[in-house]
Amino acid sequence: MAEPTYTDLGFKAFDADHHYYEAPDSFTRHIPKGWEKRTMQWAELNGKQRLLVAGRLNRFIPNPLFDPVARPGSLDDYFRGKRAGDDIRAAFGELEPISAGYRDPAARVPQLDAQNIQAALVFPTLGVGMEEALVDDPDAAHVAFHSFNEWMYEDWTFNYNDRLYPAPYLNLQDPTKALEELDWVLQRGARIIVMRPGPVRGPGFSRSPGDRVYDGFWARIAEAGVVAAYHSGDAGYNRYAEDFGTGGEMEAFRVRPLRGLLTGHRPIHDTIGALVCDGVFARNPRLRVATIEAGSDWVVDLYRYFKKTYAQRPSEFAGDPVEQMRNQLWISPYYEDDLAQLRTVHGAERMLFGSDYPHAEGLADPCAFVHDLEGFSDAEVQLIMRDNGLQLIGG
Repeated sequence: MAEPTYTDLGFKAFDADHHYYEAPDSFTRHIPKGWEKRTMQWAELNGKQRLLVAGRLNRFIPNPLFDPVARPGSLDDYFRGKRAGDDIRAAFGELEPISAGYRDPAARVPQLDAQNIQAALVFPTLGVGMEEALVDDPDAAHVAFHSFNEWMYEDWTFNYNDRLYPAPYLNLQDPTKALEELDWVLQRGARIIVMRPGPVRGPGFSRSPGDRVYDGFWARIAEAGVVAAYHSGDAGYNRYAEDFGTGGEMEAFRVRPLRGLLTGHRPIHDTIGALVCDGVFARNPRLRVATIEAGSDWVVDLYRYFKKTYAQRPSEFAGDPVEQMRNQLWISPYYEDDLAQLRTVHGAERMLFGSDYPHAEGLADPCAFVHDLEGFSDAEVQLIMRDNGLQLIGG
């Protein structure tokens, strides 16, 4: 197979949305003895290895072993609306053996070099879909994700030679344990953390991530100068779709139209809105939040809402919520979004290029994102494709 040709921007890019494919023991390698049944296990069912979470078969990723795996960008036309995908398995095309670079940072760096990328933020694939399955057992959730972060630090580190910045996963069910985990990853050099959008839920409670019980958590992030990222995954919003009779367990790439309408952008829209309304940005003016692989169609609606509501009831806010978003929120849009509209409402200075490489729904040639920046000036292109990301991760 011929080597792919990668886009040359004339400068090295900063990609805000790269991924690894987890090793099979990413969640199990460091699980303390006796916690297996309450957290993650592998089991053989019908001759295949299947992932059990809290003792139940988990279907978030249909192929959690990732070998073979879909080719990068194989769903590009599908996500641009150029190809129907009633049979999503057929849309993936032929799978291929997993690349060493998807699981080994030393092998990923030469891929970055070939792709003309200076550095990248790196996020989980399987990990962003696991929290919902553990929502009723906060102790198990914290054990599972600490084990996951131990694996990540062991295999990837949290800063690989200033080229790759893997994001440890934080869950907030127990505020004290969340702060302890945050300190653990900070002590090991994390420059970014990742969480799922949506309310924080547990047995008998559901609360905003901006609830005052998390004041210490947000203050510590702001003080440390690290980035708090929200990445799409299983946000638990299918329970809202159940009210319309279209709920059920979340499965990646299997979203019925009504469910997608009801849940698509709501988690990130609601989460950023909650952080503003609950005063998290106002209390922590140095806090920097990034939304990754959550699109940007929701941004216009949120700006419109805050502009009107602030004009009507300014005493409800500790400062202008629109300005808080513009100053403290970085957005990595989908390449198929209306990028010019996002620039108009949010500004090119807070937009991040993200390719979602090596996922099927991302770009096989990461820097080809630039071709969707039609009408942007050269200076704006450089901000989005490199400078904003470097400034964000650099503190």
